[in-house]
Amino acid sequence: MRTILNTADAPAHDSFVEKKSEFIGDACHVDALADALTFVESIREAHPKARHVAYAAIVTDDSGRVMERMSDDGEPSGTAGKPILDVLRANDLTDCVVAVTRYFGGILLGSGGLTRAYSTGASIAVKAARLARIVPCLQLRVRLDYAQLGQFQQLLAQCEGEQTDAQFTDRVEIVATIPQTNCEAFENRVREAFNAGVVPEPLGQVARPMPE
Repeated sequence: MRTILNTADAPAHDSFVEKKSEFIGDACHVDALADALTFVESIREAHPKARHVAYAAIVTDDSGRVMERMSDDGEPSGTAGKPILDVLRANDLTDCVVAVTRYFGGILLGSGGLTRAYSTGASIAVKAARLARIVPCLQLRVRLDYAQLGQFQQLLAQCEGEQTDAQFTDRVEIVATIPQTNCEAFENRVREAFNAGVVPEPLGQVARPMPE
């Protein structure tokens, strides 16, 4: 799976004109369908004179359940929201929303023309977005001496890991997130580097976006 990294206050953005109607695509990351609705409302507020703001959103919850929502916003049924949703599905995207705003130019496009236009509006927004792969990862807790921290961080970076938390007392306690495919290599390197004196403690599985 993939997701969009652009935030709601700086969404991916592009536009085109089809038979005098302007179509504007905006896309951003969301963590819940409620966030998608809030984003769409912000687009409506930014374009008060637009005829339609159609959208589609996909979110996957912690249990892996996929939730989808879409709206034609007054366009003929199936000509706006569904083409946008199809673009999200085709790009294997989740945790994101795409809104396509239409300024009507006075020329009717017909159902086929509308479907193509909204699909294009969604596609150019996705193309403009910063995308990331959602990678299954393992979270590990590691306790280190201060003198070991620099070398540990180097090993972490070599295995595409990320330091997600740190506590500094008499020793350093790090929470690190490692792609599952790199976990065995990481643990072996840590064991060799510190003569088995540092033992990562598994905390659980998480999913992490990694920029493409």
